[in-house]
Amino acid sequence: MQTRQNKVPTLTKQMLLPFLLVSALFALWGFANAVTDPMVQAFKKVLELSNSQAAWVQMAFYGGYFCMALPAAIFVRKYTYKHGIIVGLALYGIGALLFYPAAMTEQFWFFCLGLYVLTFGLAFLETTANPYIIAMGDPATGTRRLNFAQAFNPVGSLLGLLVAQQFVLKKLQSDDIAAFDTLDEIQKIAIRSADLLVIRDPYVVLGLVVLVYLVIIGLLKMPMSKNKETLPPLGVTLVNLLRKKFYRMGVFAQVFYVGAQIMCWTYIYQYAEAKGIGADQAANYQFIAFILFLIGRAIGTYLLKDFRASNMLRAFAIFGILSCLGTIFFTSSAGLYALVITSFFMSIMFPTIYGETLKDLSSDDTMVGAAGLVMAIVGGALMPKLQGDLIDIGGNGVSDIFWLGIPEVNWSFILPLLCFVYIWFYAQQLIKQ
Repeated sequence: MQTRQNKVPTLTKQMLLPFLLVSALFALWGFANAVTDPMVQAFKKVLELSNSQAAWVQMAFYGGYFCMALPAAIFVRKYTYKHGIIVGLALYGIGALLFYPAAMTEQFWFFCLGLYVLTFGLAFLETTANPYIIAMGDPATGTRRLNFAQAFNPVGSLLGLLVAQQFVLKKLQSDDIAAFDTLDEIQKIAIRSADLLVIRDPYVVLGLVVLVYLVIIGLLKMPMSKNKETLPPLGVTLVNLLRKKFYRMGVFAQVFYVGAQIMCWTYIYQYAEAKGIGADQAANYQFIAFILFLIGRAIGTYLLKDFRASNMLRAFAIFGILSCLGTIFFTSSAGLYALVITSFFMSIMFPTIYGETLKDLSSDDTMVGAAGLVMAIVGGALMPKLQGDLIDIGGNGVSDIFWLGIPEVNWSFILPLLCFVYIWFYAQQLIKQ
């Protein structure tokens, strides 16, 4: 049970407006995450890619986090939180607008480049927003405050999925044709050009919206935006962090969490495909998953005022393990339901791991440490690619081969299962300390 958190306010009145403004950023990158997940399946169909090739969408998207998180932290150390947010929004908007020339060239690598630049911006935003939220009040309530701010994330995710479903997946001509690969080349070219324009439009609109928000942030005054302390050299801070056992373990826990999340949300379409469910209808299952994610985040945030964060993390990890086992071994619709329910158990993991990993660090260590946790989002780039490779073992389909009567797409979810096992281990170590 918690005692101190009950006495210390989670947020003061003077910090309410900046808290809401920064929390809105969580919705913006939630939108980008959600609208991109279905694009793996969309690009696979439109450009006739394998599961592994289509996974380069996630490689580009989450690889940008890894490459830009540390430079973002260095930038914010030197300047301000507000400057970090402005740069992040600018890169976000530019990356989204690159989808316009990408659709004109019809080159897969160009779309991936747009996603890569877009996530440069997200790396800036996450490196800035997460520690900013923690710094907006007493460290004792930092994890709870971050969980509350992160509740904006699934709201953006729900909106992003709705946009992907209604304005992309339902409009793709290639998805309406059962044997798209059998069409002649002239027909394919016409359909491909039209479908790539459909994929382009949400990102272009998103880019314009982000640039408008940039102007709003630029005109507003943000408190606590400058670190007045004399900061030690970056190398000293990095060495200090690497010496901390629980920081190292927390970074790995975040790698595995993000990997598990993106695998479960990306390959729900392939899992549904194995059961004869089309992409636009599979989006309904992902929509329910996002709803459960939001509900789990709300419930988890409420319970954190009374229960230790590490205990909550351990319990949710155990249930995540059980739901993944159901996803693997249930070959009926129950397996799909188990995959959907997994989102509920993932709900508190990112902010809880984040807050628990940073809670005992100094202010400078927190900024650089936050960059390490944002770099850990690279798990969302590496693991979906690995899962795509597993699904492709028997061919480009999702049920080409069976082991013990279970198709390859089911077996591929052993990867998120192992991720949850590590998160359980990390939580267990936090409890013991």
